[in-house]
Order: sequence, then structure tokens, then C-alpha cells
Amino acid sequence: MRDLSLTTLRQGYLSGELDPRTVIGASLAAARADRHHGWIHVLSDEEVEAWLARLDQTSPQSLPLYGTPFAIKDNIDLAGVPTTAACPAYRYIPERSAFVVQALLEAGAIPIGKTNLDQFATGLVGVRSPYGAGRNAFDPQYISGGSSAGSATATALGQVSFALGTDTAGSGRVPAAFNNLIGLKPTRGLLSTSGVVPACRSLDCVSVFALCAHDAQQVMHQIHDYDADDPYSRHDREPRPTWSLDGLCIGVPRPEQREFFGNGEGQRLFEQSLQHLRELGTVLVEIDLEPFLQAARLLYEGPWVAERYHAIAGLLNSQPEALHPITRQIISAGDQPSAVDAFAAQYRLQALRRKSEASWQQVAAIITPTAADCYTIAEVEADPLGLNSRLGHYTNFMNLLDLSAVAVPAGLQANGLPFGVTLFAPANHDDALLQLADALHRTTGMTLGSGSVSIDTQPVPIELPKEITDDTLPLAVCGAHLSGLALNHQLLERQARLLQRTTTSAAYRLYALPGGPPLRPGLIRVAENGVAIEVEVWAVPERHIGSLLATLPAPLGLGKVELAGGEWVSGFICEGWVRATAEDISQHRGWRHFLQHSG
Repeated sequence: MRDLSLTTLRQGYLSGELDPRTVIGASLAAARADRHHGWIHVLSDEEVEAWLARLDQTSPQSLPLYGTPFAIKDNIDLAGVPTTAACPAYRYIPERSAFVVQALLEAGAIPIGKTNLDQFATGLVGVRSPYGAGRNAFDPQYISGGSSAGSATATALGQVSFALGTDTAGSGRVPAAFNNLIGLKPTRGLLSTSGVVPACRSLDCVSVFALCAHDAQQVMHQIHDYDADDPYSRHDREPRPTWSLDGLCIGVPRPEQREFFGNGEGQRLFEQSLQHLRELGTVLVEIDLEPFLQAARLLYEGPWVAERYHAIAGLLNSQPEALHPITRQIISAGDQPSAVDAFAAQYRLQALRRKSEASWQQVAAIITPTAADCYTIAEVEADPLGLNSRLGHYTNFMNLLDLSAVAVPAGLQANGLPFGVTLFAPANHDDALLQLADALHRTTGMTLGSGSVSIDTQPVPIELPKEITDDTLPLAVCGAHLSGLALNHQLLERQARLLQRTTTSAAYRLYALPGGPPLRPGLIRVAENGVAIEVEVWAVPERHIGSLLATLPAPLGLGKVELAGGEWVSGFICEGWVRATAEDISQHRGWRHFLQHSG
């Protein structure tokens, strides 16, 4: 397998050691020789010539993705090339490329062809296609995962540098896990879906398969732009700062909620990932995953399947035999839900969304397995619905709850198949998740895709925040403003930087205040029976102090706090009268420790 990571390619082009015609020619040859049922249409030499000719007139410095081969899931349009969504009867030839594809072409990337998928992106297995069942890059007896089957295997096998997929229920994450890739499922609406065959149009996301987090981020930044022609495109995305991993709170499902369907190897590798996170300095906090899991069940058990029916109702009603039998069975049920069912499900989803929000008061991100186990093609053919449902256990809720997510390689099982975990967070945390994913990926020491190139050769994807040059005020925080907690973004958005983690002097008590969300503590200085409380001291630009103080509700305020070394700094303190009604949690010696043990 060739090393087609973006960094290696760019260095080769800039040095003159590589040229686009050689690189693209090798990719086309590898795609044409594919034995994994990864492709529906590989472009001819004549079809790619126009894009190569353009590169003849430009330099590598002028285009960010100069000469980079990529694959396109065949439910995403490439002008002049058939789109089938893995259904020959649905075939059409678009006049325009999808918004995201056009952005890649303009950045200098070269399409190699259209990849195989579960028909109409309905499935997580990769076998529901008349173009052949997708075969795993590590063992062809096993499924590739779906629905973005070919996009994953083409990337893992080194046929392309990266690939576009789609993700409605997990189609951009499950194949990544099964083929040792990064799978970015961005914030819903972050990437335009203009020119994408809809599955559930209100939930669909364009996804990115890449060898490492750096590559996924580079691609995301090239194709992220507001699209006025896409009613679901977001133009109000707020840039999010990167996280400091030291002390970052990561949620993990309670032990009884960690489902592996009997796969002990998956359980071992998940526990190993948790240990890697601890070694990176993060703090693991058990959270209740049940609201997320209940939301997941709405996707296929609720009326959202009607969106799939709406997308292809004409073909389904006129040529039902054109559909794969399982695809037809699933989508045909979409004509049953009523308008009343749809509203009832929306109300239920909103209630579950509110319940799930409690977790984001405790943690910055959550980790779960991506899929508990990978199955053979024969096993899936014998139980197509049951095993597919298992694959969606940890994925189906993401778009319903408007979350961002990254699937990350986590190691190899005893049978040689990859296992993956998923990191997810609220919308618009895509860059921060990629930073965390990169750090976790590196702890595995794994190679990229199915090749021999180590992850350690790849650059760190996210730049650290720039140093602050403003006049700043040291500010001690002890609660929801701590790194990784619910209100830390208020400091980061004001360009504050962390100075130190320490404790107060042994002269304070800590109380859990009523109300919320977010939950908050109160720090009170006492004359006796005081303890040292965990705090962080942040340098806050003085020009932002006023707006920060305006966010503090009573009984909190700004005062002076004595640190362990005897120095006094400004900090958030609390009025003493709350002791009559608030819970004394001083025995935990800090808010973070209280959250870990209060759940």
C-alpha cells in the first residue's frame, strides 16, 4: 500500500519527487484492480485528463489539495458521471457536481471514481448492493461496514488519500471503525448536502474518511462553506476553541450500559482506550447513556423512515423490484407513519434531548465504541436486520440529537480486525474533537489504514491557541469554568489562557448550589474547619472581565481567593448565606471530583 496521506503527497509534490500523473495513474490502476467490491464507476484516463491538464498549468503551492486522489460515494454527484445510489434503475447523469465535490475540485483534488454503498444509503453493513457486498480491507470474509462501504475500503487500501461518504445513522463511522480509519461525522449542516441523494434529508451529513485526523481536518476546512442552495446549510456556525487535554472531562457510559454483544475483544480494546485517555491527562466521568440510546431507537422505530420513503417514493411505487429486498422492506414501511406519529416522535425526541443535555453539564465529550463487533458477510446475510441493528447501537442517535462525532482507530482484535471508538460532543465541536481524536489515535501506535506507515509520522492537526498579548487579570475558578466543563467556553471565547492548576489555602468550604443547568458550586472562606479546594488560575484579558462578570448569577461574585502558596488572586466566590440551603461537598476537595462521584 502506498502512503497517500496529505502530508506525504504534498511534500513529494513540493520537492518534485512526485508528479500528479504518476500518482493519479497508480490510483486509477489500483481502483480498477480492486477485489473488495469498492467501486461502482472508476473514471477513465480521458475523464480525469481535464483535471490533470489544469495541474499542468499550476504549481503545488497554489492549490491546497494539488494532485490528491479522492473517492466519492455514489450518492454524491460528480458532473458528467452517473449517480446510481447503488440502484441501476435510479441512475442519472448530473450536470453539476455536488457543492462539496466542486470545492475539492477547485482545491486541486482529483476524483478517481464513485464508490459502492448500501443501496440508497440504507444500512450499516455494506452488503446491500447489486454491485457486490463490500469486503473488509483486512479480511474479505468480513463486511466493510456501510453504507459508505467503498469509500472506506478505497481509503484503507491506499487507492485514494481520502473519500467522501454520507452519514445519517452511522454510515460515516461504522466503516471507518472496521477499516482502521478516521471517520468524521461533522456537525449537521456544516457541510452542504446539495447534490447528495437524500436518505433522511433533515438528518443527512456528508462525512470524510481519512487516514488520520490531520487529513480529515484539512478536507473539512476545504469543503466547509455556507451554501444558500441547501436549506439545511448552517451559516451561523461559531468557531470553537481547541481543548486542553489536561483535566478535560470525558464522559463514559456506566459499566452496565457498555454493550459489546459478547465481544470480549471489543470490551478489552475499549477499556484500553479509556486507559489511554487517562494517560493523556483527561478525567473520565461516568454518564447516563440511556437518553442517547432511547433517541437512537427513534430513527428506525419512529417516523423518520418516512423521509427515506419520500426520497424515492416514485421509483419504489413504479419499480419495487428495482430495489434490494432488504432495502425495499425497510423503506416501504415509510408510508405508514401519520402526521400525528411524526409530531409525537418530535415531542419524544425533544424530551430525550433535554435529558441528554445533563451530560454536557459534566463533560466536554463522550466516548463509546463505534460498533461493538464486526461480522462476516455470511453472518449478515443470515440475519440482515438483527446484526445491522447491533451496528447502530452507538451511532443512530448522533444526528437526531445534533451532535458532532469522530470515529477513531483503537487497536486490532485477536482475529486481526480493527476496532474503533467514537468521540462525540455537541454541535460545532468538530475541530476540538479532531484534536482529541488525533491524540487518542497516536496512543495506539497503529499504522494508517491497512498499510505499514505509522500514525506517528503524521503532523498534529490543530494549532494551539495563540499567546495572549493583552494585559490580563489572573482569575481563580473552581466550578463550571474549569477546563472541559460546561462554562469553560466562556473563558476560551474571551481568549483566556490557563496559567496553573492548584488549590486554595486550607481555609475554604465548597457548596453545590441549587438550580441549573449548568450546575455550579460556591466557594466560601471560613474561619475554621476549612479545606483546600481545587482551582484553576486563568489569565483573562482585562477588556473581557466586565462581560464575564455579567454572566455570573447571584449568589456568585468576584473577590479575592488565597491560593495554596499564600498568594491572593481574584476569583469567583460565593455569599455565605447559601450555606443554609446548599449541600456542603467539601469532602470532595473540588467540583470535578464531586461530579465524578455524584452520578
